[in-house]
Amino acid sequence: MWRPLERGSSPVDWCEGNYSISPSIAEFMNTFSNVVFLLLPPVLMHLFRDYGRFVNPGIHVIWFLLMIVGASSAYFHATLSLIGQLLDELAILWVYMAGFCMFFPRRYFPHVFKNNRKRFSIFAILSTVIATGLAVIHPFVNAFALMTLCIPAFGFMVIELKRTKSARVYRLGVRCGAIWILAVTCWLNDRLFCDTWLNLNFPYLHALWHLFIFIASYTAAVLFAYFSVTEEKPHQSPILKYWPRNDFELGIPYVTIRSYIKVDSNTNI
Repeated sequence: MWRPLERGSSPVDWCEGNYSISPSIAEFMNTFSNVVFLLLPPVLMHLFRDYGRFVNPGIHVIWFLLMIVGASSAYFHATLSLIGQLLDELAILWVYMAGFCMFFPRRYFPHVFKNNRKRFSIFAILSTVIATGLAVIHPFVNAFALMTLCIPAFGFMVIELKRTKSARVYRLGVRCGAIWILAVTCWLNDRLFCDTWLNLNFPYLHALWHLFIFIASYTAAVLFAYFSVTEEKPHQSPILKYWPRNDFELGIPYVTIRSYIKVDSNTNI
């Protein structure tokens, strides 16, 4: 019964050599690259404080769950244990669930939910609970199943970007899509062409996947937070801004509400 907790009990092993850098950490770079999941979400919680207060406090659940993903992924890559793999994959599954509950556009709700987000959320949570049980029973299919969940999220982001009138939001969406494609490319190359990258002495594409998929994931959450204001709070106007400088679009994006900020005429919004 304790075997899932043992080091190396997971059937999944990534391209990076095991214990090649540290005698106590199986995949050092894959473990260390998760630090971004732990450092940036607290900053996002601070930047989204007005959004959480006046639009949807659930946005902070997304940031908290991303921290859980980072901690779980770090534990998995440090130990390569089966329980670490399950924690990693299930944390990602619950991030998807939270995102769909909060951001899935009402106009696409099936009629059975009668445009009621609470009913839709209950259905999503119950479905995720069932999926969690199935994931425990068949852990080997989890990674590929989770990859497919990106496709509808990406599709809805494209649809919403076509509807937006903000050039700044559109540019952020294009960057998000490009980084997501780059992340998936790294994941597939590490999984399918490991021998090639070992010959090139660069078995660290999965570590790059962690960095790129975090950037793509939190950027997508920022975009959907912006889009959802129109549907959930039509009397308010969302504003996409960047930290630490609003005129530097490669900074950290966040959303605030026009009703609750003092607009500086010299600031580009």
